[in-house]
Amino acid sequence: MEKNLNYYAALPYEITITPSPEGGYVATIPDLPGCITQGDTRLEVLEMIEDAKLCWLAAALEDEDDIPEPDWDLYNGKLNLRIPKSLHKKLAESAKREGVKLNQLAIYLMASGIGEQEKNF
Repeated sequence: MEKNLNYYAALPYEITITPSPEGGYVATIPDLPGCITQGDTRLEVLEMIEDAKLCWLAAALEDEDDIPEPDWDLYNGKLNLRIPKSLHKKLAESAKREGVKLNQLAIYLMASGIGEQEKNF
């Protein structure tokens, strides 16, 4: 398969969006160093980062630079945590009260926390 602009543009690169101290938002693609843009709204910055990604990729292809590809194989869905015994006990007791497995409760709590965090952006 030829690795051209269309190939790289279709890859699922992670996009990071953070509020800017000056107002608006900043978007970056961590796998593409220097690929950054800024916009007034999250929707605007999402559109702009796609344009910035295409420009970054086109320039790298023209200069025959190596283009990193996202490595989603690192994320296999397994996460081992070491937590205090007291927290383990509280989580296990809570899962028992709710009638769910500890793993299900932990996934629910993490997803809820991420959802709350993303709402603030």
